[in-house]
Amino acid sequence: MEKAIFAAGCFWGVENNFSRLDGVLSTKVGYTGGNTQNPTYEEVCTNTTGHAEAIEIRYDPLKISYNQLLEIFWTIHNPTQFNRQGFDIGSQYRSAIFYLNDEQKKLAEESKEKLEKSGKYKDKITTEIESAGIFYPAEDYHQQYYKKHGKI
Repeated sequence: MEKAIFAAGCFWGVENNFSRLDGVLSTKVGYTGGNTQNPTYEEVCTNTTGHAEAIEIRYDPLKISYNQLLEIFWTIHNPTQFNRQGFDIGSQYRSAIFYLNDEQKKLAEESKEKLEKSGKYKDKITTEIESAGIFYPAEDYHQQYYKKHGKI
């Protein structure tokens, strides 16, 4: 089992997209990339903690690769929107890849460069690629939100 951490806007939709993939063993939404210890949703929403709404994915690399997860990541959001996704605005909604080792960093940088060169977007890709810090799980009511509310 391996782990990946991504931020791509509101974590409910991001989790919904990844949780249904073959090879994804579990998902957990939470907060990472900031400077406040044990942040709450309310604190993160103030746009002062530095945290992004993110998803921690545990996956079986024999069934799905990190590169395949990156491909999904790039397709489920607009990586050219700085500190926002759609109507959700603030640094907590930024696009980011939080790598856990040198191999993930290399693959993330290569995939971003490939996307930039593809010409798919006329605007600059603003996705951050940074070393993963502490991942703080979000409150229980955020976990599997769409599943709990019958939206999948």
